[in-house]
Amino acid sequence: MFWTRRVVIGDAERGLVYRNRRFERVLAPGVYRLFAWRGQLEVVVHDIRKPEYAGNDVDALIAALGARLGETFVLADIGMDEVGLVSKNGRLEDVLAPGVRQLYWRGLVQVDVETVSLAEGLRVAPEVARRLRQLGALARVAVVLEVPAESAGLVFVDNMLVQVLGAGSYAFWNFRKNVAVETIELRVQSMEVSGQELLTRDKVSLRVNLAASVRVTDPVAARTQVARYADYVYRELQYGLRKAVAARTLDELLGDKATLDAEIFGYVRGRVEALGIEVLGVGVKDVILPGEMREILNGVVQAEKLAQANVIRRREEANATRSLLNTAKLIDESPVLMRLKELEALEKVTEKIDRLTVFGGLDGVVRQLVTMK
Repeated sequence: MFWTRRVVIGDAERGLVYRNRRFERVLAPGVYRLFAWRGQLEVVVHDIRKPEYAGNDVDALIAALGARLGETFVLADIGMDEVGLVSKNGRLEDVLAPGVRQLYWRGLVQVDVETVSLAEGLRVAPEVARRLRQLGALARVAVVLEVPAESAGLVFVDNMLVQVLGAGSYAFWNFRKNVAVETIELRVQSMEVSGQELLTRDKVSLRVNLAASVRVTDPVAARTQVARYADYVYRELQYGLRKAVAARTLDELLGDKATLDAEIFGYVRGRVEALGIEVLGVGVKDVILPGEMREILNGVVQAEKLAQANVIRRREEANATRSLLNTAKLIDESPVLMRLKELEALEKVTEKIDRLTVFGGLDGVVRQLVTMK
């Protein structure tokens, strides 16, 4: 008994016996007496409640156990174009990268390893993605793409566009290849071109604000044919505005904004249509003049309005005079009308006095108080 060693292995344990630093056998739960001479024997006890084998001699164990490996371990041998899905007691718990070899203890935890070929596609199955998201491991092993409604998702693999996706949630394995994703907004977007300092054809300096509505109709063209399509559309709106303003005088600019908007719209639409971008509308919001020019313009407008008011006043005075002349002619030709006018004058006089003393009766009032000659 002096040269033996007592070893106890619990139900949740396994022992690996090494003699002279070489693997000898696996110990199942139980009590053992092993021959030990001068430190030749070493027993390493492993807790199998966590099924992953934590030793550094995986390849040595695989070679030593050979065909008997499956009695003690589950071997996960993942190829270079594969991903391993590790399930414990029927639930996905881990992902193994390509080229990994991992051992799992058989016993307390049921471990299953499923391989997924990367050659068949990089997209992660939806149920796998959901489980990995619950574990908080999805972002570690995959590239996640969330595409909102009215948007498009673009998937690039090794800098090549491979897929265009609609609204939804997607994930792609991030192993061995460079995967990148982008989201393109397809809804109508507003663009503002503000504070543009411009010169008109008659050399008047002014500041103009422009607004436009655009949307992407072809996300592939918008992404691949121009570096930043939003910046490109903004610059074209600038160029179209400058071109249209420079070709007009100040009076033409202020007097016909609709034509100005239509010219800018036609220019920009022709420049961006081939890039999968549609311009829905363009409008000049504000035309801001310098202080001195604004005062001059206000003076011109005021003078024009005063002249128009004088013309209207003279025209109305002429009409009133003409009306009086016609009335005088009618009164001269009709004594009855003359008498009616006298009575109207009498009514107006009596409205403005408090007391009236009458001499000569009613006939005196009618005939002597008001007489139009």
